[in-house]
Amino acid sequence: MLTDQQISELRSHFPILQSKTYLYNCSQGAFSDAVECGLQEYAQSWRTSSAPWDDWMETYEALRAQFARFINAERDEVAIVASASAGINPIANGMQFGHSHFEHRKKVVMSEYEFPTMGQIWLAQQPRGAEIQFLDGVNNVVPTECYAAAIDERTLIVPLTHVSFVNGFRSDVAAITRIAHERGALLFLDGFQDCGTRPIDIKALGADFYVTGTLKYLLGPPGVAFLYVRRELTESLMPAITSWFAQRDAFAFDTKRLDPATDARRFEGGSPPMPNIYMAQAALKFLTQIGMENVASQIERLTRAFIEGVRDLKIESKTPASSVGPLVVLRAKDPKAILAQLTARGVVCSIRRDGVRIAFHVYNTLEDVHTALSAFEDNLDLMVRS
Repeated sequence: MLTDQQISELRSHFPILQSKTYLYNCSQGAFSDAVECGLQEYAQSWRTSSAPWDDWMETYEALRAQFARFINAERDEVAIVASASAGINPIANGMQFGHSHFEHRKKVVMSEYEFPTMGQIWLAQQPRGAEIQFLDGVNNVVPTECYAAAIDERTLIVPLTHVSFVNGFRSDVAAITRIAHERGALLFLDGFQDCGTRPIDIKALGADFYVTGTLKYLLGPPGVAFLYVRRELTESLMPAITSWFAQRDAFAFDTKRLDPATDARRFEGGSPPMPNIYMAQAALKFLTQIGMENVASQIERLTRAFIEGVRDLKIESKTPASSVGPLVVLRAKDPKAILAQLTARGVVCSIRRDGVRIAFHVYNTLEDVHTALSAFEDNLDLMVRS
């Protein structure tokens, strides 16, 4: 666990924390001087290098290896993409519903609490034979038993959010993965609302696919995301949407030959956004140096204190009382009005549907918790009370 002095030093790297109570991490992580240095390093390389793309490709591949270590994967199992959408799409596009390797399987089973991207991409596969089944939530959770009842011998894949963007509910990934695999289905884990808040071991979780991006808890910019594909599955998927960067030898420049990479690079898009790559590399290095166990411990401490304060104020929470974070979602009568009140007091957060989202990271403090609780206490008329 980090000491108060260590957290104070950590906070000094994030300029916005000097003037704001920053609880917006579920939408965008705070900007650090480390990430700014990454951008400056990119600018310097472009300014001075006689062959910048040679240098940039070294940085690009270094980021791939860096993220692979971060989730305990092999580097050839990681694709660097532009967004979660850009990671999910080639996998969905590469599936043959009810044919070939996947035999008679057509069903896609997922919770109603998935991020819209996940639902919409799989819904778009319906003309190709996909049959989508959404599982309804029960009191803001989707019990594992619901997955057990829905996943059968016709199920092809189970998209699963690690932490739901709409209510902060944390899925039982290990149990649902086990159910999917026992019945011959694949599991696609969306870690965007979780990755960067605690240690991740993708091999221990057992997911077949995993997608996340740098702009939230990984403290990086938009425009960089990662797709993990379990090595044994890579060559069984041939997406019709491809790019020159997805080829075995991108720099062969062979217009008349389609030769997809044999590793996860076959799912990548075109030329990478190099300024973002440099910033993402700096962000990931900065976060790793803090230590993910320290990050998880601080987030859990703050989440528990906040949930206790919310209970005392009798505000209705969409997030289970047992949550260890990072996201706590409170029900509001008028989300826009409460957001305006919080913003006026320097509390930076976000709303989705009828929920006010408070999202903690390692640089937040108990003072931030108390500031947010005080703001809610002064505006109880705008909140749904329990």
